[in-house]
Amino acid sequence: MPLFLGLLTLLSGCVRYDVGVNFYQQHRGEIVQHIRLSEQLTSLSETEANKWLDSIENRSKLLQGRTKRVSGQELIVTIPFSNGRELTDKFNEFFNPKLTKVTQALQEDNSDLVQLKAEMSIKQSNWLFFEQNRLNIQVDLRALGVLSKQGNIIISPGSLVDLEFALNAPWGLNNIVTDQESQPLNLTESENQLVWQLKPGQINIITASFWVPSYLGLGTVGIIFLMLLGFLAKYRRFPGINYS
Repeated sequence: MPLFLGLLTLLSGCVRYDVGVNFYQQHRGEIVQHIRLSEQLTSLSETEANKWLDSIENRSKLLQGRTKRVSGQELIVTIPFSNGRELTDKFNEFFNPKLTKVTQALQEDNSDLVQLKAEMSIKQSNWLFFEQNRLNIQVDLRALGVLSKQGNIIISPGSLVDLEFALNAPWGLNNIVTDQESQPLNLTESENQLVWQLKPGQINIITASFWVPSYLGLGTVGIIFLMLLGFLAKYRRFPGINYS
Protein backbone atom coordinates (compact mmCIF):
# COMPACT_ATOMS: atom_id res chain seq x y z
CA MET A 1 0.00 0.00 0.00
CA PRO A 2 1.48 3.35 -0.95
CA LEU A 3 1.96 6.17 1.45
CA PHE A 4 -0.46 8.93 0.65
CA LEU A 5 -0.39 12.38 2.11
CA GLY A 6 -3.43 14.50 1.43
CA LEU A 7 -2.51 18.06 2.27
CA LEU A 8 -4.27 21.41 2.42
CA THR A 9 -7.83 20.57 1.47
CA LEU A 10 -9.85 23.77 1.34
CA LEU A 11 -13.32 22.32 1.57
CA SER A 12 -15.78 25.07 2.33
CA GLY A 13 -15.01 27.96 0.04
CA CYS A 14 -13.61 28.89 -3.31
CA VAL A 15 -10.57 26.61 -3.56
CA ARG A 16 -10.04 22.93 -2.95
CA TYR A 17 -6.33 22.17 -2.87
CA ASP A 18 -5.24 18.55 -2.26
CA VAL A 19 -1.56 17.71 -2.12
CA GLY A 20 -0.61 14.06 -1.80
CA VAL A 21 2.57 12.02 -1.63
CA ASN A 22 2.45 8.44 -2.88
CA PHE A 23 5.47 6.67 -1.36
CA TYR A 24 5.32 3.31 -3.13
CA GLN A 25 8.68 2.02 -1.91
CA GLN A 26 12.14 3.19 -0.88
CA HIS A 27 13.09 4.47 -4.32
CA ARG A 28 9.85 5.35 -6.09
CA GLY A 29 7.04 7.77 -5.42
CA GLU A 30 5.24 10.90 -6.58
CA ILE A 31 3.81 14.14 -5.30
CA VAL A 32 0.25 14.64 -6.54
CA GLN A 33 -1.64 17.92 -6.40
CA HIS A 34 -5.31 18.33 -7.27
CA ILE A 35 -6.55 21.91 -7.46
CA ARG A 36 -10.19 22.82 -8.06
CA LEU A 37 -11.48 26.39 -8.22
CA SER A 38 -15.13 27.15 -7.63
CA GLU A 39 -17.24 29.11 -10.07
CA GLN A 40 -17.59 31.75 -7.34
CA LEU A 41 -13.85 32.43 -7.41
CA THR A 42 -13.40 32.35 -11.17
CA SER A 43 -16.32 34.69 -11.66
CA LEU A 44 -14.69 37.13 -9.23
CA SER A 45 -11.29 37.04 -10.93
CA GLU A 46 -11.04 34.62 -13.87
CA THR A 47 -7.80 36.16 -15.16
CA GLU A 48 -6.03 35.84 -11.81
CA ALA A 49 -7.29 32.27 -11.35
CA ASN A 50 -5.98 31.19 -14.76
CA LYS A 51 -2.61 32.85 -14.15
CA TRP A 52 -2.30 31.04 -10.81
CA LEU A 53 -3.03 27.64 -12.41
CA ASP A 54 -0.52 28.45 -15.18
CA SER A 55 2.07 29.32 -12.53
CA ILE A 56 1.51 25.96 -10.79
CA GLU A 57 1.95 24.16 -14.12
CA ASN A 58 5.20 26.01 -14.86
CA ARG A 59 6.66 25.36 -11.40
CA SER A 60 5.87 21.65 -11.65
CA LYS A 61 7.55 21.37 -15.07
CA LEU A 62 10.72 22.84 -13.58
CA LEU A 63 10.68 19.82 -11.21
CA GLN A 64 10.17 17.27 -14.03
CA GLY A 65 6.46 17.08 -13.26
CA ARG A 66 3.53 16.52 -15.60
CA THR A 67 0.16 18.26 -15.55
CA LYS A 68 -3.39 17.56 -16.70
CA ARG A 69 -5.99 20.26 -17.16
CA VAL A 70 -9.26 18.54 -16.33
CA SER A 71 -11.12 21.77 -17.05
CA GLY A 72 -10.54 25.51 -16.93
CA GLN A 73 -11.11 25.32 -13.16
CA GLU A 74 -9.38 22.03 -12.32
CA LEU A 75 -5.74 20.94 -12.53
CA ILE A 76 -3.87 17.74 -11.58
CA VAL A 77 -0.08 17.90 -11.10
CA THR A 78 2.21 14.88 -10.65
CA ILE A 79 5.87 15.28 -9.63
CA PRO A 80 7.96 12.07 -9.37
CA PHE A 81 10.71 11.43 -6.84
CA SER A 82 13.12 8.53 -6.33
CA ASN A 83 14.00 8.77 -2.62
CA GLY A 84 13.23 10.67 0.56
CA ARG A 85 15.78 13.40 -0.06
CA GLU A 86 14.43 14.12 -3.54
CA LEU A 87 10.90 14.17 -2.10
CA THR A 88 11.75 16.90 0.39
CA ASP A 89 13.84 18.85 -2.14
CA LYS A 90 11.04 18.95 -4.70
CA PHE A 91 8.29 19.55 -2.14
CA ASN A 92 10.15 22.46 -0.57
CA GLU A 93 11.22 23.94 -3.90
CA PHE A 94 7.65 23.84 -5.18
CA PHE A 95 6.15 25.62 -2.17
CA ASN A 96 9.16 27.88 -1.58
CA PRO A 97 10.68 28.45 -5.04
CA LYS A 98 14.15 29.97 -5.17
CA LEU A 99 14.41 33.30 -6.98
CA THR A 100 16.08 32.26 -10.22
CA LYS A 101 15.52 34.28 -13.39
CA VAL A 102 12.75 31.86 -14.41
CA THR A 103 10.89 31.76 -11.09
CA GLN A 104 11.30 35.50 -10.64
CA ALA A 105 9.64 36.06 -14.02
CA LEU A 106 6.82 33.74 -13.00
CA GLN A 107 6.46 35.50 -9.69
CA GLU A 108 6.32 38.93 -11.31
CA ASP A 109 3.73 37.68 -13.78
CA ASN A 110 1.48 36.21 -11.11
CA SER A 111 0.97 36.63 -7.38
CA ASP A 112 -0.06 33.43 -5.63
CA LEU A 113 -3.82 33.32 -5.54
CA VAL A 114 -3.81 31.28 -2.33
CA GLN A 115 -1.21 32.46 0.18
CA LEU A 116 0.38 29.45 1.92
CA LYS A 117 3.83 28.13 2.70
CA ALA A 118 4.80 24.56 3.48
CA GLU A 119 8.13 22.94 4.36
CA MET A 120 8.91 19.24 4.70
CA SER A 121 11.79 17.29 6.25
CA ILE A 122 12.27 13.54 6.54
CA LYS A 123 14.60 11.36 8.60
CA GLN A 124 15.12 7.79 7.38
CA SER A 125 16.61 4.81 9.24
CA ASN A 126 17.38 1.57 7.45
CA TRP A 127 16.67 -1.64 9.40
CA LEU A 128 17.75 -4.06 6.62
CA PHE A 129 14.28 -5.42 5.74
CA PHE A 130 12.39 -2.21 6.46
CA GLU A 131 12.98 1.52 6.45
CA GLN A 132 11.63 3.78 9.16
CA ASN A 133 10.61 7.27 8.10
CA ARG A 134 10.00 10.23 10.40
CA LEU A 135 8.19 12.97 8.51
CA ASN A 136 7.84 16.58 9.62
CA ILE A 137 5.75 19.18 7.82
CA GLN A 138 5.20 22.80 8.78
CA VAL A 139 2.34 24.54 7.00
CA ASP A 140 2.18 28.30 7.44
CA LEU A 141 -1.43 29.46 7.02
CA ARG A 142 -1.05 32.81 8.72
CA ALA A 143 -1.46 34.65 5.43
CA LEU A 144 -4.15 32.39 4.01
CA GLY A 145 -6.49 34.25 1.71
CA VAL A 146 -7.37 34.66 -1.92
CA LEU A 147 -5.65 37.74 -3.32
CA SER A 148 -5.93 39.78 -6.46
CA LYS A 149 -2.81 40.74 -8.40
CA GLN A 150 -2.87 44.12 -6.67
CA GLY A 151 -2.73 42.38 -3.29
CA ASN A 152 -6.35 43.02 -2.34
CA ILE A 153 -8.07 40.25 -0.37
CA ILE A 154 -10.89 38.78 -2.45
CA ILE A 155 -11.74 36.05 0.05
CA SER A 156 -10.78 36.36 3.70
CA PRO A 157 -9.09 33.50 5.62
CA GLY A 158 -12.30 32.92 7.55
CA SER A 159 -14.04 31.89 4.33
CA LEU A 160 -11.58 29.03 3.80
CA VAL A 161 -12.12 27.18 7.02
CA ASP A 162 -11.87 23.43 6.49
CA LEU A 163 -8.31 22.31 5.79
CA GLU A 164 -6.98 18.84 6.40
CA PHE A 165 -3.87 16.77 5.99
CA ALA A 166 -4.23 12.99 5.64
CA LEU A 167 -1.45 10.41 5.85
CA ASN A 168 -1.87 6.81 4.69
CA ALA A 169 0.98 4.34 5.15
CA PRO A 170 1.49 0.56 4.85
CA TRP A 171 2.17 -0.04 8.55
CA GLY A 172 3.65 1.44 11.73
CA LEU A 173 1.81 4.73 11.22
CA ASN A 174 2.18 6.88 14.31
CA ASN A 175 1.40 10.50 15.16
CA ILE A 176 4.17 12.19 17.16
CA VAL A 177 3.39 15.12 19.44
CA THR A 178 6.35 17.50 19.75
CA ASP A 179 7.13 20.39 22.09
CA GLN A 180 6.69 22.76 19.16
CA GLU A 181 2.95 22.18 19.09
CA SER A 182 1.45 24.84 21.31
CA GLN A 183 -2.01 24.00 19.97
CA PRO A 184 -2.29 20.32 18.95
CA LEU A 185 -4.30 19.73 15.79
CA ASN A 186 -7.53 17.74 15.83
CA LEU A 187 -6.64 14.20 14.83
CA THR A 188 -8.75 11.36 13.41
CA GLU A 189 -7.20 7.89 13.48
CA SER A 190 -7.96 4.65 11.65
CA GLU A 191 -5.94 1.50 10.89
CA ASN A 192 -3.78 2.90 8.09
CA GLN A 193 -4.66 6.57 8.14
CA LEU A 194 -4.19 9.71 10.19
CA VAL A 195 -6.12 12.87 9.34
CA TRP A 196 -5.18 16.24 10.83
CA GLN A 197 -7.54 19.21 10.69
CA LEU A 198 -5.39 22.20 9.82
CA LYS A 199 -6.05 25.60 11.34
CA PRO A 200 -5.99 28.78 9.24
CA GLY A 201 -4.23 31.81 10.63
CA GLN A 202 -1.37 29.90 12.28
CA ILE A 203 1.60 27.61 11.68
CA ASN A 204 0.50 23.96 11.63
CA ILE A 205 3.10 21.38 12.64
CA ILE A 206 2.68 17.71 11.74
CA THR A 207 5.11 14.97 12.75
CA ALA A 208 4.55 11.29 12.02
CA SER A 209 6.50 8.08 11.55
CA PHE A 210 5.86 5.07 9.32
CA TRP A 211 7.62 2.06 7.81
CA VAL A 212 8.15 0.96 4.20
CA PRO A 213 9.73 -2.29 2.96
CA SER A 214 13.38 -2.18 1.95
CA TYR A 215 13.46 -4.19 -1.27
CA LEU A 216 17.22 -3.83 -1.52
CA GLY A 217 17.65 -5.48 1.89
CA LEU A 218 15.06 -8.17 1.13
CA GLY A 219 16.70 -8.83 -2.25
CA THR A 220 20.18 -9.09 -0.74
CA VAL A 221 19.01 -11.61 1.86
CA GLY A 222 17.18 -13.55 -0.86
CA ILE A 223 20.34 -13.77 -2.99
CA ILE A 224 22.41 -14.97 0.01
CA PHE A 225 19.73 -17.56 0.80
CA LEU A 226 19.78 -18.89 -2.79
CA MET A 227 23.59 -19.06 -2.73
CA LEU A 228 23.47 -21.08 0.50
CA LEU A 229 20.90 -23.44 -1.00
CA GLY A 230 23.11 -23.89 -4.07
CA PHE A 231 26.17 -24.59 -1.92
CA LEU A 232 24.16 -27.09 0.17
CA ALA A 233 22.86 -28.87 -2.93
CA LYS A 234 26.38 -29.21 -4.36
CA TYR A 235 28.44 -30.03 -1.27
CA ARG A 236 25.72 -31.42 1.05
CA ARG A 237 26.81 -29.04 3.77
CA PHE A 238 26.77 -25.33 4.63
CA PRO A 239 30.00 -23.33 4.09
CA GLY A 240 32.24 -22.89 7.10
CA ILE A 241 30.79 -25.84 9.01
CA ASN A 242 33.00 -28.89 9.73
CA TYR A 243 30.93 -32.03 10.34
CA SER A 244 33.93 -34.32 11.21
